[in-house]
Amino acid sequence: MNKQIRNSFLLAFAALLWGISFVFQSEGGDAIGPYSFNCIRCFIGSAVLLPVIWFCDRLSISKKPQTKQDKKTLWLAGLSSGSLLFIATNLQQLGMYFGTPSSKAGFLTACYIVLVPVFGLFLKKKCGWNIWIGVILCVCGLYFLCINTTLSLEFWDFLTILCAPVFALQILVIDHFSPKVDGVRLSCIQFLFCGLFTAIPMFFLEINSTWIYQFNASAWVSLLYAGICSCGIAYTLQIIGQKDLNPTIASMIMSLESVFSVLASWLLLGQVLSSREIGGCILIFIAIILAQLPMDSIYQFIPSLVKVRE
Repeated sequence: MNKQIRNSFLLAFAALLWGISFVFQSEGGDAIGPYSFNCIRCFIGSAVLLPVIWFCDRLSISKKPQTKQDKKTLWLAGLSSGSLLFIATNLQQLGMYFGTPSSKAGFLTACYIVLVPVFGLFLKKKCGWNIWIGVILCVCGLYFLCINTTLSLEFWDFLTILCAPVFALQILVIDHFSPKVDGVRLSCIQFLFCGLFTAIPMFFLEINSTWIYQFNASAWVSLLYAGICSCGIAYTLQIIGQKDLNPTIASMIMSLESVFSVLASWLLLGQVLSSREIGGCILIFIAIILAQLPMDSIYQFIPSLVKVRE
């Protein structure tokens, strides 16, 4: 239970960093192009983890691969997760670049919380009824939080929707490999592959004679935050935090990025939270707590509640 609570806090902190990054993703992608932004931030994220790996090895607190099979598993994990991140993050970034607002992008992306338990059924990862109810409450809360008008969809919104099932697969890949490999190394390698794959469309579609002049101060601030905080720190915390945690519960906790995005706008930009948005936040928090309650405790609580009413 202590390990589950610790991992939940790690994932919640990752969600906080991701929630703030939506603003930087929108600004950075508009400034230098979606592929350039994703490519460079992935390389930054991979680079900042190299000294962390060295430091952890010196302190003997890392899970350093010892055999050829260990190394093969680590690189296979990095390639698998990096390939899925390449697809998911670029679909998300393209959707935001062409016109999907960051709030709507947060909701459409977070739809992976429905897909993770569905995909998990094919991998024999069953969920209790409390988790399924939590998923439904979480989706309702995200809708109230992110969508203030009717949910009309444009073409670019479908790009963002498509990233949701890919993120769901990436979560399940991390769930499979995180107990087997070192989390920091896996995070470093996944961003190396994601950056390399994204460099291909960047070179063919975005680099031109004026490309270098687009890197102003604002673009670099966005890149550094997205590279260091969103990639280097948050995704590494995802890998560490998902270990020994139900992937559906993990996805619900990570969906808090939408809540933190709205709260950050309230605290940093002075935007007012409506009653609808506050209600959405409350629903999401209730859903996450319900999903993590042990089933035995729930079954014991229901009879005691009936007795009190009698």
